[in-house]
Amino acid sequence: MSTTTPLSPTARSTVRRGAKRARTDRTELYAVLDAGLVGHLGVVLGGAPVVLPTGYGRHGDTLYLHGSTGASTLRAAAAGAPVCFTVTRVDGVVYARSAMHHSMNYRCAVVHGAARLVTDPAERALGFEVLTEHLAPGSWTATRQPDRKELAATALLALDLTEASVKVRTGPPNDDERDLDAPVWAGVLPVHTVVGTPVPDRLLPEGTPVPDRVLSRRV
Repeated sequence: MSTTTPLSPTARSTVRRGAKRARTDRTELYAVLDAGLVGHLGVVLGGAPVVLPTGYGRHGDTLYLHGSTGASTLRAAAAGAPVCFTVTRVDGVVYARSAMHHSMNYRCAVVHGAARLVTDPAERALGFEVLTEHLAPGSWTATRQPDRKELAATALLALDLTEASVKVRTGPPNDDERDLDAPVWAGVLPVHTVVGTPVPDRLLPEGTPVPDRVLSRRV
């Protein structure tokens, strides 16, 4: 049994289409977010929706996002515009006996809310550490810390995870009974994201070893 607060659906976060695939355990929300690398931030600018990919990091029930202080999407979010943030992991392509029943196995998290501009120096340091460690574990303490100029040029947003939903599809195709005897291959083609061999920067001194924090990185 989960010891965390379950997801509390709102009008925006209630899964209606394919409701049987909705998950209500907050730990499943954490799992999807922690497994992803890229999310998509959606906000309305000038009356039109804008959705852009971005990195992120999670600390408890707070999601941290960052970008240039000149980015219009971040400025709008920091000013209180409602945002939607999504992370999706594709686990397989589902082949069915009929064209309309082809699908994907996936895990998807959707977060709604109003982002908060982080100005407290201690929380900004925490947020940037969380972002760095989510992308490249072990790199925050192994590399130079941000300087004043870099910090001044970077906006950090915090998005609360209270209003969120998780939807998951697993398993084989859902073919109609009338198609089960069709001589067509059906099943799942698994999709995996893997890391390759590290490629050193050309300016590194020859013979510089690849650190364990890089070699041990898994996606």
